[in-house]
Amino acid sequence: MSILIDYFIIFWGFLLIGLMAIGGYFMFRKFLKQLPKEDGKSDMYWQHHYINETRHMWREKEKALLEELVAPVPELFRDVARQTIASKVGEVALQRNKQQITQDILIEGYIIATPKRDHRFLRKKLKEKHIDVTPYEQFFAMSKSDYRSNWKKRYQMENK
Repeated sequence: MSILIDYFIIFWGFLLIGLMAIGGYFMFRKFLKQLPKEDGKSDMYWQHHYINETRHMWREKEKALLEELVAPVPELFRDVARQTIASKVGEVALQRNKQQITQDILIEGYIIATPKRDHRFLRKKLKEKHIDVTPYEQFFAMSKSDYRSNWKKRYQMENK
């Protein structure tokens, strides 16, 4: 009986250390987003800035599309994903001096804000909605790099 309790305590200790490490990792990432960059403002500041500047530019149709696009993200991280994508969409809209956020600007901002590993889902969703992807190919090339080493080879094989 004593050996089972010893193993349980060891298991519980490793579990707690692992969970604290995972939580610390996400807290550290949030901390890094708060650090000022070369311009004296943090990534988090610019996200809030673009969202606040373009809040009035969103129509219900584009809000619904954004919700559809972030739906596969786990609920725990969905708010962060929505905020990151909405800020990039707002940045694109402000750079182009647009009065409203259109579907084109939303898709462009989504592509630029998300890593390449998420683009397969976007292509599938756009195909379901009968939206042509060819005008956005240049933005697929501009987006964040994928974290997997052989994503191009795997992507080409899946699309054949």
